[in-house]
Amino acid sequence: MKDEQPPRNWVCEASEKGPELKIFNVRFDLMRNPRNGERERMVILESPDAVNVVALDDQQRMLFVRQYRFGISRYTLELPGGMVESEEPQEQAVQRELKEETGAVARTWSYLGCIPSNPVFQDSYIHHWWAQGVEIAATPQLDDGEEIFLEWMSEAEVYRKLMSGQFEHPHTVNALLLYFHTKSQEP
Repeated sequence: MKDEQPPRNWVCEASEKGPELKIFNVRFDLMRNPRNGERERMVILESPDAVNVVALDDQQRMLFVRQYRFGISRYTLELPGGMVESEEPQEQAVQRELKEETGAVARTWSYLGCIPSNPVFQDSYIHHWWAQGVEIAATPQLDDGEEIFLEWMSEAEVYRKLMSGQFEHPHTVNALLLYFHTKSQEP
């Protein structure tokens, strides 16, 4: 095996704005490859950060949403979440998203961590939260482009689905991995 070389810096020689879309702004960056000196026009999707939540009720059931995803043309089972609005604190955003998508509120909140949304071409992060004492308190307030069905699931069932690859949304997978890892570290 070859000794690994330290990463070299890619140089952005120019940027230009592209179209503004529903939840993304497109940016084109002209990048120089440090390996061969070639220039390539890269697409970057600029968007706000997002949040999602591992939401548990007092019976240790997790709340999921089944939501239609246009990119794959089918419903996926995922954690509640959404975009952080401009100047909105993340904790406020995750509380708002939980209530909007599910009608639920929670007693306590903990931050689990974050990852890039999709580092291949997005500039945003997804922040994962853990809510306890969750209960349905209101009617969901869905966006015009949403149709959501709520599903409660035991921790054991969630863990089995996670470990067998049944969750398709990578943001849900990462949040659940962080949740189960955090739980395993508790005394």
